Amino acid sequence: MAVHKRSDLGTILDEITRGAPKQIYLCCGERYLCRQAAASIEQAFLEHGGGTSHAIDGAAEDPARILSRLQSLSLLPGWQVYRVSDSRLFLSRAVGPELWDKAHKAHQDNKTESSARYLAQLLALAALTDEQPGIFTALSEQQWQTAFGFSRPADNPAWADEILARHRPPAPAGGGDATERLITAIENGLPGRNILLLLAETVDKRKRLYNAIKKHGQVVDCSIAEGASRAAQDQQKGIVRELAAATLKELGKTIEPQVLEQLFERIGCHPVAVVREVEKLALYADERTQITGADLDLLIGRTREEAVFELSEAVAARNTSQALIILHQLLRDGIHALAIIATLRNFLRRLLIFKSLQLLPQPAWSRSMSSSQFQSSYLPALKDGGRWPELLTGHPYALFMSFSKAADWSLPTLKHGLTRLLEAEFRLKGTPLPAHIILEEMLVTITAAATPRPPTR
Repeated sequence: MAVHKRSDLGTILDEITRGAPKQIYLCCGERYLCRQAAASIEQAFLEHGGGTSHAIDGAAEDPARILSRLQSLSLLPGWQVYRVSDSRLFLSRAVGPELWDKAHKAHQDNKTESSARYLAQLLALAALTDEQPGIFTALSEQQWQTAFGFSRPADNPAWADEILARHRPPAPAGGGDATERLITAIENGLPGRNILLLLAETVDKRKRLYNAIKKHGQVVDCSIAEGASRAAQDQQKGIVRELAAATLKELGKTIEPQVLEQLFERIGCHPVAVVREVEKLALYADERTQITGADLDLLIGRTREEAVFELSEAVAARNTSQALIILHQLLRDGIHALAIIATLRNFLRRLLIFKSLQLLPQPAWSRSMSSSQFQSSYLPALKDGGRWPELLTGHPYALFMSFSKAADWSLPTLKHGLTRLLEAEFRLKGTPLPAHIILEEMLVTITAAATPRPPTR
Protein backbone atom coordinates (compact mmCIF):
# COMPACT_ATOMS: atom_id res chain seq x y z
CA MET A 1 0.00 0.00 0.00
CA ALA A 2 1.85 3.06 -1.29
CA VAL A 3 0.40 5.65 1.09
CA HIS A 4 2.95 7.99 2.64
CA LYS A 5 2.70 10.66 5.26
CA ARG A 6 3.95 14.04 4.17
CA SER A 7 6.92 13.57 6.48
CA ASP A 8 7.97 10.59 4.33
CA LEU A 9 8.08 12.62 1.13
CA GLY A 10 11.85 12.23 1.01
CA THR A 11 11.44 8.52 0.23
CA ILE A 12 9.40 9.34 -2.88
CA LEU A 13 11.89 11.98 -4.00
CA ASP A 14 14.75 9.50 -3.61
CA GLU A 15 12.95 7.04 -5.91
CA ILE A 16 12.62 9.74 -8.54
CA THR A 17 16.28 10.78 -8.35
CA ARG A 18 17.34 7.12 -8.60
CA GLY A 19 15.38 6.79 -11.83
CA ALA A 20 12.72 4.45 -10.40
CA PRO A 21 9.62 6.65 -10.20
CA LYS A 22 5.96 5.80 -10.44
CA GLN A 23 3.80 7.26 -13.19
CA ILE A 24 1.01 8.60 -11.00
CA TYR A 25 1.05 10.55 -7.74
CA LEU A 26 -1.80 11.81 -5.59
CA CYS A 27 -1.32 14.54 -2.96
CA CYS A 28 -4.44 14.80 -0.80
CA GLY A 29 -5.34 16.85 2.26
CA GLU A 30 -4.63 20.45 3.25
CA ARG A 31 -4.46 22.56 0.09
CA TYR A 32 -1.24 24.49 0.72
CA LEU A 33 0.63 21.39 1.91
CA CYS A 34 -0.60 19.48 -1.16
CA ARG A 35 0.76 22.15 -3.46
CA GLN A 36 4.04 22.22 -1.58
CA ALA A 37 4.45 18.43 -1.81
CA ALA A 38 3.46 18.43 -5.49
CA ALA A 39 5.99 21.17 -6.22
CA SER A 40 8.75 19.05 -4.64
CA ILE A 41 7.77 16.01 -6.73
CA GLU A 42 7.56 18.09 -9.89
CA GLN A 43 10.94 19.70 -9.21
CA ALA A 44 12.56 16.29 -8.63
CA PHE A 45 11.40 15.08 -12.05
CA LEU A 46 12.51 18.19 -13.90
CA GLU A 47 15.91 18.34 -12.18
CA HIS A 48 16.66 14.67 -12.85
CA GLY A 49 15.76 14.10 -16.47
CA GLY A 50 14.47 17.46 -17.61
CA GLY A 51 11.11 17.90 -19.24
CA THR A 52 8.01 20.07 -19.13
CA SER A 53 5.35 20.80 -16.53
CA HIS A 54 1.73 21.09 -17.70
CA ALA A 55 -0.56 22.86 -15.19
CA ILE A 56 -4.24 21.84 -15.42
CA ASP A 57 -7.18 23.25 -13.45
CA GLY A 58 -9.04 20.13 -12.37
CA ALA A 59 -12.03 22.17 -11.23
CA ALA A 60 -12.87 23.12 -14.82
CA GLU A 61 -11.05 20.70 -17.11
CA ASP A 62 -12.91 17.77 -18.70
CA PRO A 63 -11.47 14.50 -17.26
CA ALA A 64 -11.73 12.96 -20.74
CA ARG A 65 -9.48 15.68 -22.14
CA ILE A 66 -6.95 15.15 -19.34
CA LEU A 67 -6.92 11.42 -20.13
CA SER A 68 -6.44 12.13 -23.83
CA ARG A 69 -3.37 14.24 -23.11
CA LEU A 70 -1.95 11.57 -20.80
CA GLN A 71 -2.31 8.88 -23.42
CA SER A 72 -0.58 10.93 -26.13
CA LEU A 73 3.14 10.73 -26.81
CA SER A 74 4.80 14.12 -26.53
CA LEU A 75 7.36 15.41 -29.03
CA LEU A 76 9.02 17.34 -26.21
CA PRO A 77 12.07 15.79 -24.54
CA GLY A 78 12.22 14.60 -20.93
CA TRP A 79 9.46 14.03 -18.41
CA GLN A 80 5.98 15.37 -19.17
CA VAL A 81 4.45 16.15 -15.76
CA TYR A 82 0.69 16.81 -15.88
CA ARG A 83 -0.18 18.54 -12.61
CA VAL A 84 -3.96 18.57 -12.03
CA SER A 85 -4.93 20.93 -9.19
CA ASP A 86 -8.24 20.77 -7.30
CA SER A 87 -9.17 17.43 -8.87
CA ARG A 88 -12.82 16.39 -8.56
CA LEU A 89 -12.19 12.79 -9.54
CA PHE A 90 -12.40 11.61 -5.92
CA LEU A 91 -15.63 13.28 -4.85
CA SER A 92 -18.71 11.32 -3.77
CA ARG A 93 -21.72 11.75 -1.51
CA ALA A 94 -19.62 10.29 1.31
CA VAL A 95 -17.62 13.54 1.51
CA GLY A 96 -20.70 15.79 1.23
CA PRO A 97 -20.86 16.69 4.95
CA GLU A 98 -17.14 17.50 4.99
CA LEU A 99 -17.46 19.82 1.98
CA TRP A 100 -20.43 21.63 3.53
CA ASP A 101 -18.59 22.06 6.86
CA LYS A 102 -15.54 23.45 5.06
CA ALA A 103 -17.68 25.84 3.02
CA HIS A 104 -19.51 27.04 6.14
CA LYS A 105 -16.28 27.57 8.08
CA ALA A 106 -14.69 29.45 5.18
CA HIS A 107 -17.81 31.64 5.01
CA GLN A 108 -17.55 32.42 8.73
CA ASP A 109 -13.87 33.30 8.24
CA ASN A 110 -14.77 35.66 5.34
CA LYS A 111 -12.89 33.45 2.84
CA THR A 112 -15.39 33.82 0.04
CA GLU A 113 -13.36 32.21 -2.73
CA SER A 114 -12.60 29.13 -0.64
CA SER A 115 -16.24 28.83 0.40
CA ALA A 116 -17.37 29.11 -3.23
CA ARG A 117 -14.90 26.42 -4.27
CA TYR A 118 -16.24 23.95 -1.69
CA LEU A 119 -19.85 24.76 -2.60
CA ALA A 120 -19.12 24.20 -6.29
CA GLN A 121 -17.58 20.82 -5.47
CA LEU A 122 -20.67 19.93 -3.43
CA LEU A 123 -22.93 20.75 -6.38
CA ALA A 124 -20.67 18.82 -8.73
CA LEU A 125 -20.83 15.58 -6.74
CA ALA A 126 -24.64 15.81 -6.88
CA ALA A 127 -24.56 16.63 -10.62
CA LEU A 128 -26.23 20.00 -9.91
CA THR A 129 -25.35 23.44 -11.24
CA ASP A 130 -25.68 26.92 -9.79
CA GLU A 131 -27.43 28.23 -12.91
CA GLN A 132 -30.73 28.12 -11.04
CA PRO A 133 -30.79 31.05 -8.59
CA GLY A 134 -31.09 29.96 -4.97
CA ILE A 135 -30.30 26.30 -5.65
CA PHE A 136 -29.44 25.48 -2.03
CA THR A 137 -32.48 27.28 -0.61
CA ALA A 138 -34.80 25.67 -3.17
CA LEU A 139 -33.94 22.08 -2.19
CA SER A 140 -36.38 20.36 0.15
CA GLU A 141 -35.11 18.23 3.04
CA GLN A 142 -35.64 15.04 1.03
CA GLN A 143 -33.97 16.48 -2.09
CA TRP A 144 -31.03 17.69 0.00
CA GLN A 145 -30.55 14.26 1.59
CA THR A 146 -30.73 12.54 -1.80
CA ALA A 147 -28.36 14.99 -3.51
CA PHE A 148 -25.67 15.42 -0.87
CA GLY A 149 -25.97 12.40 1.41
CA PHE A 150 -26.67 14.28 4.68
CA SER A 151 -29.56 16.06 6.35
CA ARG A 152 -30.43 19.62 5.36
CA PRO A 153 -28.85 22.01 7.92
CA ALA A 154 -31.20 23.71 10.33
CA ASP A 155 -29.69 27.10 9.51
CA ASN A 156 -30.94 28.92 6.43
CA PRO A 157 -28.52 28.02 3.56
CA ALA A 158 -29.23 31.32 1.76
CA TRP A 159 -25.65 32.43 2.53
CA ALA A 160 -24.41 29.67 0.20
CA ASP A 161 -26.57 30.93 -2.67
CA GLU A 162 -25.36 34.49 -2.06
CA ILE A 163 -21.72 33.39 -2.24
CA LEU A 164 -22.22 31.51 -5.51
CA ALA A 165 -24.12 34.47 -6.96
CA ARG A 166 -21.18 36.80 -6.19
CA HIS A 167 -18.35 34.41 -6.93
CA ARG A 168 -19.05 31.64 -9.42
CA PRO A 169 -16.16 29.16 -9.86
CA PRO A 170 -15.55 27.59 -13.29
CA ALA A 171 -18.18 24.99 -14.12
CA PRO A 172 -16.75 21.47 -14.35
CA ALA A 173 -16.93 19.80 -17.73
CA GLY A 174 -18.49 16.39 -18.05
CA GLY A 175 -16.25 13.36 -18.31
CA GLY A 176 -18.59 10.43 -18.96
CA ASP A 177 -16.74 7.24 -18.19
CA ALA A 178 -13.34 8.98 -18.16
CA THR A 179 -12.66 7.86 -14.60
CA GLU A 180 -13.01 4.18 -15.51
CA ARG A 181 -10.78 4.67 -18.54
CA LEU A 182 -8.24 6.47 -16.36
CA ILE A 183 -8.19 3.48 -14.00
CA THR A 184 -7.51 1.20 -16.98
CA ALA A 185 -4.72 3.51 -18.15
CA ILE A 186 -3.14 3.48 -14.69
CA GLU A 187 -3.27 -0.31 -14.57
CA ASN A 188 -1.78 -0.66 -18.07
CA GLY A 189 0.77 2.13 -17.66
CA LEU A 190 0.98 5.58 -19.25
CA PRO A 191 2.86 5.95 -22.55
CA GLY A 192 6.34 7.38 -22.82
CA ARG A 193 7.57 9.50 -19.93
CA ASN A 194 4.17 10.93 -19.02
CA ILE A 195 3.56 11.55 -15.31
CA LEU A 196 0.19 12.33 -13.70
CA LEU A 197 0.30 14.42 -10.52
CA LEU A 198 -3.13 14.87 -8.91
CA LEU A 199 -3.97 17.29 -6.08
CA ALA A 200 -7.22 16.98 -4.11
CA GLU A 201 -8.32 18.38 -0.76
CA THR A 202 -11.16 15.92 -0.18
CA VAL A 203 -10.93 12.27 -1.17
CA ASP A 204 -13.34 9.35 -0.87
CA LYS A 205 -10.86 6.56 -0.15
CA ARG A 206 -13.39 3.90 -1.09
CA LYS A 207 -13.28 4.89 -4.77
CA ARG A 208 -11.70 2.48 -7.25
CA LEU A 209 -9.55 5.29 -8.63
CA TYR A 210 -8.00 5.92 -5.22
CA ASN A 211 -7.28 2.23 -4.73
CA ALA A 212 -5.78 1.98 -8.22
CA ILE A 213 -3.40 4.85 -7.47
CA LYS A 214 -2.54 3.32 -4.12
CA LYS A 215 -1.65 0.06 -5.87
CA HIS A 216 0.18 1.36 -8.94
CA GLY A 217 1.35 4.81 -7.82
CA GLN A 218 2.10 6.86 -4.74
CA VAL A 219 -0.28 8.66 -2.38
CA VAL A 220 1.00 11.50 -0.20
CA ASP A 221 -1.30 12.23 2.75
CA CYS A 222 -1.05 15.98 3.50
CA SER A 223 -3.99 16.10 5.91
CA ILE A 224 -3.73 17.86 9.26
CA ALA A 225 -5.10 16.16 12.37
CA GLU A 226 -8.02 18.07 13.88
CA GLY A 227 -9.03 18.41 17.51
CA ALA A 228 -7.28 19.14 20.77
CA SER A 229 -5.75 15.75 21.53
CA ARG A 230 -2.06 15.61 22.32
CA ALA A 231 -1.25 13.77 19.10
CA ALA A 232 -3.16 16.32 17.01
CA GLN A 233 -1.52 19.26 18.77
CA ASP A 234 1.93 17.73 18.32
CA GLN A 235 1.38 17.27 14.59
CA GLN A 236 0.00 20.79 14.16
CA LYS A 237 2.90 22.35 16.05
CA GLY A 238 5.35 20.26 14.05
CA ILE A 239 3.93 21.59 10.77
CA VAL A 240 4.09 25.19 12.03
CA ARG A 241 7.72 24.72 13.13
CA GLU A 242 8.66 23.14 9.81
CA LEU A 243 7.04 25.85 7.67
CA ALA A 244 8.40 28.64 9.86
CA ALA A 245 11.93 27.18 9.84
CA ALA A 246 11.93 26.78 6.05
CA THR A 247 10.66 30.34 5.51
CA LEU A 248 13.16 31.82 7.99
CA LYS A 249 16.03 29.91 6.37
CA GLU A 250 15.17 31.37 2.97
CA LEU A 251 15.15 34.87 4.46
CA GLY A 252 18.26 34.38 6.63
CA LYS A 253 16.48 34.90 9.97
CA THR A 254 16.01 33.05 13.25
CA ILE A 255 13.25 33.23 15.86
CA GLU A 256 13.17 32.84 19.62
CA PRO A 257 11.70 29.40 20.55
CA GLN A 258 9.04 30.87 22.83
CA VAL A 259 8.01 33.29 20.09
CA LEU A 260 7.41 30.36 17.74
CA GLU A 261 5.12 28.83 20.38
CA GLN A 262 3.21 32.11 20.67
CA LEU A 263 2.92 32.24 16.89
CA PHE A 264 1.17 28.87 16.93
CA GLU A 265 -1.19 30.05 19.67
CA ARG A 266 -2.17 33.15 17.71
CA ILE A 267 -2.40 31.76 14.19
CA GLY A 268 -3.10 28.08 14.74
CA CYS A 269 -2.18 25.47 12.15
CA HIS A 270 -3.05 27.41 9.01
CA PRO A 271 -0.08 26.83 6.67
CA VAL A 272 -0.64 29.79 4.35
CA ALA A 273 -1.08 32.16 7.29
CA VAL A 274 2.06 30.80 9.00
CA VAL A 275 4.23 31.42 5.93
CA ARG A 276 2.83 34.89 5.27
CA GLU A 277 3.11 36.03 8.89
CA VAL A 278 6.67 34.72 9.25
CA GLU A 279 7.62 36.55 6.06
CA LYS A 280 6.07 39.72 7.48
CA LEU A 281 8.02 39.33 10.73
CA ALA A 282 11.27 38.71 8.85
CA LEU A 283 10.82 41.78 6.66
CA TYR A 284 10.02 43.93 9.68
CA ALA A 285 13.17 42.75 11.48
CA ASP A 286 15.13 44.30 8.59
CA GLU A 287 18.85 44.01 9.42
CA ARG A 288 18.33 42.14 12.69
CA THR A 289 18.88 38.39 12.35
CA GLN A 290 16.50 37.29 15.13
CA ILE A 291 12.74 37.85 15.45
CA THR A 292 11.64 38.73 18.99
CA GLY A 293 8.46 38.63 21.01
CA ALA A 294 8.14 42.41 20.64
CA ASP A 295 7.99 41.97 16.87
CA LEU A 296 5.23 39.40 17.25
CA ASP A 297 3.16 41.55 19.61
CA LEU A 298 3.46 44.53 17.30
CA LEU A 299 2.65 42.82 13.99
CA ILE A 300 0.45 39.82 14.79
CA GLY A 301 -2.51 40.28 17.08
CA ARG A 302 -4.74 37.46 18.13
CA THR A 303 -6.78 36.16 15.20
CA ARG A 304 -10.49 36.90 14.96
CA GLU A 305 -11.27 33.19 15.20
CA GLU A 306 -9.24 32.78 18.39
CA ALA A 307 -10.66 35.91 20.05
CA VAL A 308 -14.26 34.98 19.22
CA PHE A 309 -13.64 31.45 20.52
CA GLU A 310 -12.35 32.93 23.79
CA LEU A 311 -15.49 35.07 24.05
CA SER A 312 -17.67 31.97 23.64
CA GLU A 313 -15.60 30.16 26.29
CA ALA A 314 -16.00 33.08 28.70
CA VAL A 315 -19.76 33.09 28.16
CA ALA A 316 -19.91 29.32 28.70
CA ALA A 317 -18.01 29.73 31.98
CA ARG A 318 -20.23 32.72 32.95
CA ASN A 319 -17.10 34.81 33.44
CA THR A 320 -18.65 38.23 33.00
CA SER A 321 -15.50 40.31 33.47
CA GLN A 322 -13.47 38.21 31.01
CA ALA A 323 -16.31 38.29 28.49
CA LEU A 324 -16.44 42.10 28.65
CA ILE A 325 -12.65 42.41 28.24
CA ILE A 326 -12.67 40.18 25.16
CA LEU A 327 -15.71 42.02 23.76
CA HIS A 328 -13.87 45.35 23.84
CA GLN A 329 -10.81 43.74 22.21
CA LEU A 330 -12.99 42.48 19.38
CA LEU A 331 -14.66 45.85 18.87
CA ARG A 332 -11.29 47.59 18.99
CA ASP A 333 -10.02 45.20 16.30
CA GLY A 334 -12.88 46.22 14.02
CA ILE A 335 -15.09 43.14 14.40
CA HIS A 336 -18.67 44.15 13.58
CA ALA A 337 -21.19 43.92 16.43
CA LEU A 338 -23.56 41.80 14.33
CA ALA A 339 -20.75 39.32 13.63
CA ILE A 340 -20.25 38.92 17.39
CA ILE A 341 -24.00 38.38 17.81
CA ALA A 342 -24.03 35.75 15.06
CA THR A 343 -21.10 33.85 16.60
CA LEU A 344 -22.66 33.76 20.06
CA ARG A 345 -26.02 32.74 18.59
CA ASN A 346 -24.41 29.76 16.86
CA PHE A 347 -22.58 28.86 20.05
CA LEU A 348 -25.67 28.98 22.32
CA ARG A 349 -27.80 27.22 19.72
CA ARG A 350 -25.23 24.41 19.62
CA LEU A 351 -25.31 24.14 23.43
CA LEU A 352 -29.13 24.13 23.34
CA ILE A 353 -29.18 21.21 20.89
CA PHE A 354 -26.61 19.26 22.91
CA LYS A 355 -28.58 19.92 26.09
CA SER A 356 -31.78 18.63 24.48
CA LEU A 357 -29.92 15.48 23.37
CA GLN A 358 -28.73 14.96 26.94
CA LEU A 359 -32.34 14.95 28.14
CA LEU A 360 -33.31 12.06 25.86
CA PRO A 361 -34.06 8.80 27.71
CA GLN A 362 -31.79 6.88 25.32
CA PRO A 363 -28.85 7.08 25.06
CA ALA A 364 -28.58 8.18 28.66
CA TRP A 365 -26.23 11.05 29.48
CA SER A 366 -24.39 11.17 32.80
CA ARG A 367 -22.27 13.99 34.20
CA SER A 368 -19.79 11.37 35.43
CA MET A 369 -19.25 10.04 31.89
CA SER A 370 -15.58 9.94 30.84
CA SER A 371 -14.33 11.02 27.42
CA SER A 372 -13.58 7.39 26.51
CA GLN A 373 -17.13 6.30 27.44
CA PHE A 374 -18.50 9.22 25.44
CA GLN A 375 -16.48 8.24 22.38
CA SER A 376 -17.00 4.47 22.56
CA SER A 377 -20.70 4.22 23.45
CA TYR A 378 -22.63 7.48 23.89
CA LEU A 379 -21.58 9.25 20.67
CA PRO A 380 -22.11 6.21 18.37
CA ALA A 381 -25.57 5.70 19.89
CA LEU A 382 -26.43 9.35 19.20
CA LYS A 383 -25.27 9.04 15.61
CA ASP A 384 -27.34 5.89 15.14
CA GLY A 385 -30.38 7.87 16.27
CA GLY A 386 -30.00 10.17 13.26
CA ARG A 387 -30.59 13.41 15.19
CA TRP A 388 -28.49 16.45 14.19
CA PRO A 389 -25.84 14.42 12.32
CA GLU A 390 -24.15 17.58 11.01
CA LEU A 391 -23.35 18.63 14.59
CA LEU A 392 -21.85 15.26 15.55
CA THR A 393 -19.13 15.08 12.89
CA GLY A 394 -16.35 16.87 14.76
CA HIS A 395 -13.51 15.42 16.78
CA PRO A 396 -14.91 13.17 19.57
CA TYR A 397 -12.99 14.90 22.36
CA ALA A 398 -14.05 18.35 21.19
CA LEU A 399 -17.66 17.12 21.12
CA PHE A 400 -17.25 15.68 24.61
CA MET A 401 -16.07 19.07 25.91
CA SER A 402 -19.04 20.79 24.23
CA PHE A 403 -21.45 18.33 25.81
CA SER A 404 -19.81 18.92 29.19
CA LYS A 405 -20.34 22.67 28.81
CA ALA A 406 -23.97 22.12 27.81
CA ALA A 407 -24.52 20.04 30.95
CA ASP A 408 -23.82 23.16 33.06
CA TRP A 409 -26.75 25.01 31.50
CA SER A 410 -30.49 24.52 31.71
CA LEU A 411 -32.82 24.67 28.73
CA PRO A 412 -34.64 27.78 30.05
CA THR A 413 -31.35 29.62 30.53
CA LEU A 414 -30.14 28.78 27.03
CA LYS A 415 -33.47 29.90 25.57
CA HIS A 416 -33.21 33.07 27.65
CA GLY A 417 -29.72 33.68 26.22
CA LEU A 418 -30.93 33.30 22.64
CA THR A 419 -33.79 35.69 23.36
CA ARG A 420 -31.35 38.29 24.72
CA LEU A 421 -29.23 37.89 21.58
CA LEU A 422 -32.27 38.50 19.36
CA GLU A 423 -33.22 41.59 21.35
CA ALA A 424 -29.66 42.91 21.08
CA GLU A 425 -29.71 42.35 17.32
CA PHE A 426 -32.98 44.31 16.98
CA ARG A 427 -31.51 47.16 19.03
CA LEU A 428 -28.34 47.27 16.95
CA LYS A 429 -30.42 47.54 13.79
CA GLY A 430 -33.14 49.87 15.06
CA THR A 431 -31.84 52.17 17.81
CA PRO A 432 -29.16 54.88 17.96
CA LEU A 433 -27.55 53.39 21.08
CA PRO A 434 -23.79 52.71 20.82
CA ALA A 435 -23.06 49.10 19.91
CA HIS A 436 -20.77 48.52 22.88
CA ILE A 437 -23.50 49.44 25.36
CA ILE A 438 -26.00 47.05 23.75
CA LEU A 439 -23.45 44.21 23.69
CA GLU A 440 -22.27 44.86 27.26
CA GLU A 441 -25.83 44.69 28.60
CA MET A 442 -26.45 41.52 26.61
CA LEU A 443 -23.32 39.77 27.96
CA VAL A 444 -24.01 40.78 31.55
CA THR A 445 -27.59 39.51 31.28
CA ILE A 446 -26.57 36.17 29.77
CA THR A 447 -23.59 35.42 32.00
CA ALA A 448 -25.39 36.53 35.16
CA ALA A 449 -28.32 34.17 34.57
CA ALA A 450 -28.38 31.79 37.53
CA THR A 451 -28.64 28.15 36.63
CA PRO A 452 -28.85 25.54 39.38
CA ARG A 453 -26.38 22.77 38.61
CA PRO A 454 -28.28 19.48 38.61
CA PRO A 455 -26.75 16.77 40.78
CA THR A 456 -27.23 14.06 38.14
CA ARG A 457 -28.41 14.03 34.52
